[in-house]
Amino acid sequence: MKKNSFLISAKGILIAGFLSLNTVMYAQKTTDLSPISEKTLNSILEKNRNYYTQGKVADYIPELGKMDAKAIAFSVVDKSGKVFSTGDVQKKFTMQSISKIIALMVAVNERGETNVFDKMGYFGSDRPFNHFSNLETTGKPLNPMMNAGAILTTSLISGEGEKPFLKVLDMVRYITKNSTIEYSKSVYESEKSTGHRNRGMFYIMKNSGLISGNEDQLDNYFKQCSIELTAEDLAKIGYFFANQCVRFDGDSQYKNADIAKLIESQMLTAGMYEFSGEYSRMVGLPSKSGVGGGITVSVPGKMGIGVFSPALDQHGNSLAGYHIILDLAKQYNLSIF
Repeated sequence: MKKNSFLISAKGILIAGFLSLNTVMYAQKTTDLSPISEKTLNSILEKNRNYYTQGKVADYIPELGKMDAKAIAFSVVDKSGKVFSTGDVQKKFTMQSISKIIALMVAVNERGETNVFDKMGYFGSDRPFNHFSNLETTGKPLNPMMNAGAILTTSLISGEGEKPFLKVLDMVRYITKNSTIEYSKSVYESEKSTGHRNRGMFYIMKNSGLISGNEDQLDNYFKQCSIELTAEDLAKIGYFFANQCVRFDGDSQYKNADIAKLIESQMLTAGMYEFSGEYSRMVGLPSKSGVGGGITVSVPGKMGIGVFSPALDQHGNSLAGYHIILDLAKQYNLSIF
């Protein structure tokens, strides 16, 4: 009997030890391999710097074609709000489609999610960002991340003239705590003079009754796309939505977990355009790209990431930027899946 008791006791100790070891191993697996540092970021950046040679700077907007293809920057805002940056950290570039998530936040704050999404879908897409998709059939944009949906979103922000644009600009300034942020008038003029496809979307939606205003509303969209910032600013935007709309310095004026979830879900579903599905599989993080070469990334409950490299892949996403994000996500086990 004593022998059996000893065996049972020994077996219990072994099982407890095994479970304890597994717990430790799991904790090690889910803990960052090393603290985020500029040295770590620089190592990842240098590994992926030359991907720009395989991409192409956007030139369908002539002013964007003037960007230096070799420029590259990488920034992270960690859970505590501390900023780490490397590369061309002072280099400014235009937000382009990254502005769509800010405009969506402003519109939903004003009108409510139901009133905004009555006019568009939550769908992903296998089409490019400037595709008309189902405008000619249902009349409604697929989502607020494609151009048609974004043009509609901006038109839903209240105010006459450029007031809706100024609301988006002010929100960008607030989130980044950077009051010097402005829009590039030369990029805006370039977008306006070549934006005939966007103009076509605007008038199809006006014809279907989704938009009731004039081209001032379209001008506001062109202006928001022309807002200039840095990779560090993008990291702060990523942090904001990753942390329930609380700013990197702890300011909780706009704290709203539900809006953060909405924005992050749209970023994950459609933020990288027709590449979004594959990107979700490979990176697994809510992200939004822009043809100016920037990508902002939210690691829910943790950090914000900003990258910049203007040479794009065939989907309109920064090629080096994608690989930088992919390496960081793998190294620190950041995927939400």
